Amino acid sequence: MDMKEAMYQRHMVRCYMDKPLSADIVGRLETRMKENNEKYGVFVELKTEDTSAFHAVVRRIFAKGVRNFFIMAGNSTPNLEERLGYCGADLMLYAQTLGLNTWWVGGTFNKRLMTEVVSSDIVVGVIAVGYGQNQGVPHKTKTAKQVSSYKGEAPVWFKDGIEAALLAPTALAKQAFMIKGRGNQVSISCKNGIFTGVDTGLVKYHFELGAGKDTFEWV
Repeated sequence: MDMKEAMYQRHMVRCYMDKPLSADIVGRLETRMKENNEKYGVFVELKTEDTSAFHAVVRRIFAKGVRNFFIMAGNSTPNLEERLGYCGADLMLYAQTLGLNTWWVGGTFNKRLMTEVVSSDIVVGVIAVGYGQNQGVPHKTKTAKQVSSYKGEAPVWFKDGIEAALLAPTALAKQAFMIKGRGNQVSISCKNGIFTGVDTGLVKYHFELGAGKDTFEWV
């Protein structure tokens, strides 16, 4: 399975089987994580066999079996949230290629504790990862017309990018973004409160995967 195939197969999964990740899988995830950290100047950490990401009540009701997760963290620098969203998209889809399931959590995790255990300033969320009890279901989605516009006849790459962008997880599934194209130039705006930066990164990654990074430029 390649990353584009993973993009179409990945859905949010909240409940996980009691099946540990093998040393090989953990090693692959850590390698990918370190590559993202170095490339994008973030400090994502992977925790395994650890249930501390959520308070007890949340674990019992919404996050059953979550014992492996990425802490999406970094130091306070420009566009940190966007970079973490972008890296998170890469990690989630990469995990899917390994036969794993994921869940980006931006609000209901144990933020105080997660902030204490990392060596950086800001934690924007966690990504649960593991073997899901199911494969999840597609989220409700807006139409391409509701989230995009193109000056003139939209090329295939732009349409493919929008299709991919609509697959990106966003906070509260709001899909509060607008992508505009003209020639080979593309811009994105997003308005989703405190989640705006993260959502922008998540959507940008998916658009690039669908459209092809070499077919356009962000402006």
